[in-house]
Amino acid sequence: MKTIYTLISAILLGSSMVFAQQSAPNPSIPGKITFAGQTVNLDRADMYERFDRELTSMAYTHGNTLLTIKRANKYFPLMSPILKRHGVPQDLLYLACIESHLDTRAVSPAKAAGIWQFMPATAKQYGLEVNEYVDERFHPEKATEAACKLLKSMKNRFGNWESAAAAYNAGSARIARDLESQGVNTAFDLYLPEETSRYMFRLFSMKEIMENPAGYGFRLTSDQLYQPIECNTVTVSGPVEDWQKWAHDHGTNYMTLRDLNPWIRAKSLPNKTGKTYQVLVPKKNAMSRSAQTKKVFNPAWTH
Repeated sequence: MKTIYTLISAILLGSSMVFAQQSAPNPSIPGKITFAGQTVNLDRADMYERFDRELTSMAYTHGNTLLTIKRANKYFPLMSPILKRHGVPQDLLYLACIESHLDTRAVSPAKAAGIWQFMPATAKQYGLEVNEYVDERFHPEKATEAACKLLKSMKNRFGNWESAAAAYNAGSARIARDLESQGVNTAFDLYLPEETSRYMFRLFSMKEIMENPAGYGFRLTSDQLYQPIECNTVTVSGPVEDWQKWAHDHGTNYMTLRDLNPWIRAKSLPNKTGKTYQVLVPKKNAMSRSAQTKKVFNPAWTH
């Protein structure tokens, strides 16, 4: 019996030693970072600690961080040109990453939805259709267009991107009121609710990891990254009585139709106004992983 206990102890000890050897070191915190063309100095103790907290947390939240990198390869090719067209720095792509982990179906407890997590009223304010049949908060490209307009308006109001990011989380009115009452001109110096105070540093941390995943223990091959699905675009400018039948008539199925067009929210589309919608239908063999051409948006994501 003693021999058995000794053997079990040795196995457990060996397992703990292997785990200790494989566990990653504490992430290295740089002295400064660059975000949206601005250098952010991390010499200030509170700035260092806030960044360290988020980078450490994100580096060890392996599941969500890995999924975000994989999905970025699928959605950044759609989103990046939109930011360029609107004059929004590419670093703001990482805002969508921390909002939703790039999950097109994401819905928060507060009912914010889509990649950019728009609330219904804000979505409508920036031109997105939101109703029981169509919800363009779930449309990656249209939601990105709306997010660019919103972020630019916040940047114009506050003068810097960190305050625009804080306002994206807490609302423009709250940030404007706090900047004035506390007598500062950047959200870095604001006393804010913890969620918003952490938000900016989560944004910086996501950029830090996604620009150097291997440096934080995330090692992927090109085959593990999600690929954009090659689609044909079908114009719909009238009602659709049954999207299920429509899908079969166009050579696909309802599940695939809804997956590629998450803005479709019901089984029919009354479309009484004759609005034009662009519906994605996969090209032949596009859903086959073995037939896909493996494209990598950012070479730093693979090794």
